[in-house]
Amino acid sequence: MNTYHTTFTVKRLWQILLVSLLVSFSVLLFFGSQIYQKAPPIPETIQTSAGNVVYTRADIERGQNTWQSIGGMQQGSIWGHGSYLAPDWSADWLHREALELLSLIASDEIVSEFSSDEQLLEMYKVSLRHEIRKNTYDPHTGNVIVSPNRALAMRIVARHYIKLFTAKDESSLKLRKDYAFPLNSVLNEQDARQLTAFFCWTAWAAVTNRPNDDVSYTSNWAHDPLVGNTPSASILMWSLISILMLLAGIGWIVWYYARQFDVWREHQEPAHGYAQEDMMTTMHITPSMRATAKYFWVVTALFVIQVLLGIIAAHYAVEGQGLYGLPLIDYLPYAVTRTWHTQLSILWIVTAWLATGLYFAPMLSGHEPKYQRFGVNFLFFSLLLIVVGSFAGEWLARHGFFDDLTINFWFGHQGYEYIDLGRFWQIYLFIGLLLWVVLVLRGLWPALQEKASGSLIFLVILSTISIGLLYGAGLMWGQHTHISIMEYWRWWVVHLWVEGIFEVFATAIISTIFVRMGLLRVSVATTMILFATIIFLVGGVLGTFHHMYWSGTPISVLALGATFSALEVVPLMVVGFEAYSHSKIEHEIEWEKNYHWPFMFFSAVLVWNMIGAGLFGFLINPPISLYYLQGLNTTANHAHAALFGVYGMLGLGLMLFCLRGLTDINHWNQNLLKISFWSLNIGLAMMTFLSLLPQGLWQAYASIKHYYAFARSAEFMHSAVMEGLVWARVPGDIIFSVGVFAFAMFVYQAFKKQTN
Repeated sequence: MNTYHTTFTVKRLWQILLVSLLVSFSVLLFFGSQIYQKAPPIPETIQTSAGNVVYTRADIERGQNTWQSIGGMQQGSIWGHGSYLAPDWSADWLHREALELLSLIASDEIVSEFSSDEQLLEMYKVSLRHEIRKNTYDPHTGNVIVSPNRALAMRIVARHYIKLFTAKDESSLKLRKDYAFPLNSVLNEQDARQLTAFFCWTAWAAVTNRPNDDVSYTSNWAHDPLVGNTPSASILMWSLISILMLLAGIGWIVWYYARQFDVWREHQEPAHGYAQEDMMTTMHITPSMRATAKYFWVVTALFVIQVLLGIIAAHYAVEGQGLYGLPLIDYLPYAVTRTWHTQLSILWIVTAWLATGLYFAPMLSGHEPKYQRFGVNFLFFSLLLIVVGSFAGEWLARHGFFDDLTINFWFGHQGYEYIDLGRFWQIYLFIGLLLWVVLVLRGLWPALQEKASGSLIFLVILSTISIGLLYGAGLMWGQHTHISIMEYWRWWVVHLWVEGIFEVFATAIISTIFVRMGLLRVSVATTMILFATIIFLVGGVLGTFHHMYWSGTPISVLALGATFSALEVVPLMVVGFEAYSHSKIEHEIEWEKNYHWPFMFFSAVLVWNMIGAGLFGFLINPPISLYYLQGLNTTANHAHAALFGVYGMLGLGLMLFCLRGLTDINHWNQNLLKISFWSLNIGLAMMTFLSLLPQGLWQAYASIKHYYAFARSAEFMHSAVMEGLVWARVPGDIIFSVGVFAFAMFVYQAFKKQTN
């Protein structure tokens, strides 16, 4: 690979990258505007033709805020998004309303003496589907007109939910226990009634046909043949197209790698050969780099706490009210433990990545900016305050301390999975991320002047800026924003910020470190990172839409999500190349054995990328698959394998790289690292293959054979098979926990011996 060819390749890849950025985000924004325009309308009233009002718009909007305050997506789900305990409230309401309305229709019908019971039932079902699917929303008045029978059915279902959230009779208490609710309710009857208004409206959107169409606002989700919610032709067609795109993408990428593999392998070695000594042994640790040590202490502590909360949350699935008989529910409700568990999974991983950026910026540039240490310390205590403050607010909200729902929105629980923290803390975190961007940029800036590695450093800088800005998408909704619009922006944060740009940042900074350590040629590193980033943009940005198939979005969103999310899997098919590259680097020279365990964690990332993101991800990504599987334990299976297996392992690997400079590697307890690595990987594999995946597949069978709400019902979730599969997590959880505590002990010993 001569100099001219390398320069030309990098230049061309930069051009493709910039065009991909422009096109991808333009399309994402354009179809986001379609979501704004075509979201299910919130009616001014739901009423009968005689003017008897069932619910008003104010009821629905306040009900949404009440739902947020009690945990929102962390206690059941809406349109399939949320937790796996308690029902999907949209699907559950829809099926209950349909049964009540069917009974009322049957009581009104004239019975023919020539009709059998089976024929009559089918006739009643046809009448039910005709009535419940008809769109009676009047855009001029903003009213939805329903029949007296349907209004009565709504009121009957509402009474069931009001009792569930307020009453203390035996049946309500049993159901609250099955749903892992605190037995002592925090809602009064008025709040509970308005909560039912929100549930009712989400169910109405799930079954009501769009104007001049025979498909509902949620594309006929949730599956329920009783009301005619079955897969549409669009769902089937775009599923087929997504599979074709996957196969075509795999074919192209394998062909491309086959052409480039020998070239990259031949030119991977630096021009002057591999470095003969470890750069870390002679590197000066600046004050700001030393100040990042406390970040890694916090990462370790949050990792331990997150796993403990996950154990408690898992036990609520079978015990309902506690852990091995300990009555925890009134102190740590399921909605709180799951909120903290999911948030901590993001927080400790992101903190590890942020600390890595702060640590390596001065190292890569050889420059320690003035007041950099102060900035690193100030950011640390700000992040610590955000964690403690937001967690306290979420606990207070779930225990009913915020009577004012606006105060809850700002300081309590927003109710949206992964973005649960109150808006005040969310803004504070956004400001903290912008401060982090400034600190990293001022540390890296001198390195940008180097011609040899300028493109690589610029990639790090570009991804750093993107991390700061993309989190701002979480501020694009307000307290009363339509949930379809909120979902659009929420997935910008969860998919693009967490799953996307952070991975680009980590890959870019790892490659830059390898170049500085004399392990990789800068031209090859730049080419590979640019290529990987382009592939992410092609599939990842528009693949964001696959999270929104059933969120009240138009069919065009489903089409884009199905087509491009298939391409997200494509780069995972060639992980063998990167695995080879890592193993080759490690075995070149003697001193690289110091990085055995960071390399092992990076290798685990490649394996879990294939399994968690690739296999388990594509299992649920095609529309026809997700139609039946959304919100079941197949999603939890994918989330655990991908979030920890990929991003968690990556965070731990980066942390070990930093500890190489912050601690004395000669005092590292290699046995603890070995125990930790293998326990984490074996435990995660057991957790997914022995428990979460079988649970999800058994639920999928029930969802396909019967209807979606059945697969999420208390009767099914607490059946002997499902509870047995939940208990099957215990061996894997124990082994995984051994890995967690072994890692924590390793960190403690490494720092303790350093101070001694």
